[in-house]
Amino acid sequence: MSKNLLEQLREVTVVVADTGDIQAIKKFTPQDATTNPSLITAAAQMPEYQDIVDQTLIQAKKDAGAKATQADVVTLAFDRLAVSFGLKILQIIPGRVSTEVDARLSYDTDATLAKARDLIAQYKAAGVAKERVLIKIASTWEGIKAAEILEKEGIHCNLTLLFGVHQAIACAEAGITLISPFVGRILDWYKKDTGRDSYPATEDPGVLSVTKIYNYYKKFGYKTEVMGASFRNLGEITELAGCDLLTISPALLSELQSTVADLPRKLDPAKAAGMSIEKISVDKATFDKMHAADRMASDKLAEGIEGFTKALISLEKLLAERLERLEKEMVAAG
Repeated sequence: MSKNLLEQLREVTVVVADTGDIQAIKKFTPQDATTNPSLITAAAQMPEYQDIVDQTLIQAKKDAGAKATQADVVTLAFDRLAVSFGLKILQIIPGRVSTEVDARLSYDTDATLAKARDLIAQYKAAGVAKERVLIKIASTWEGIKAAEILEKEGIHCNLTLLFGVHQAIACAEAGITLISPFVGRILDWYKKDTGRDSYPATEDPGVLSVTKIYNYYKKFGYKTEVMGASFRNLGEITELAGCDLLTISPALLSELQSTVADLPRKLDPAKAAGMSIEKISVDKATFDKMHAADRMASDKLAEGIEGFTKALISLEKLLAERLERLEKEMVAAG
């Protein structure tokens, strides 16, 4: 019997689950898992994860001390919730979990460094080695510089909200472990900008962008791994078969699993090695110039940071409301 697309994809690409939903991770048994503020916020509102949220809040209240305000407790719980989900996920998967630094720190190298080190310290306190965690940071120049320092400290990073080749080259030159170029969000921008309803998978601007980055990395022997992310349809995934990693939502994982068809490898390091590609060195001036010239990358990076920030604000509000309920329950219970 023929293999389904998910089975074949796993033969040439590391499959990662793009979700904070622990049940979905159990179902698809991916190698790694990625989360982001939007996914954690969504998962925190699911009834089946109320225990994780409540336990995190109760522990934060205890650790914050008797004189702590509600705002202090919420801030502490907020910082710990992504790690709480990460710890649950690491009990299921054999590989790494990506945990994101607060998007509001995306343009502050020092604050990003402090937050990343704190996240790793939390995982360490829970008995998890730093090798099993990827610190997720937005691909601003300041974020890339923070990640460069962290990598030298042995803290591995996943640079997210990556839309342009200038961001990818800067990450590779900084010795970053992994990048997450956003396929679907690139497609979204082009559809809106051109007024087109759709693109065939072979012409999908997001697919073409990741293919270009992958070939550039393999041509010049960079160790940074490419993990395609943010998919809108099956065609985007099948066109990137052979990419180092692909992080895929549960809905598309299910579609891959239920589809039986041949899956040819599209990305191959051996092919990339023979390609004629110009090498570019990216310093801050080059980065800024290329970023300003790339409307799509400029728009989507700013929009992505804004979107993750909104999700974080929603999560803080949700935690504050939940803490209030818990405190009332504790008083009522005497």
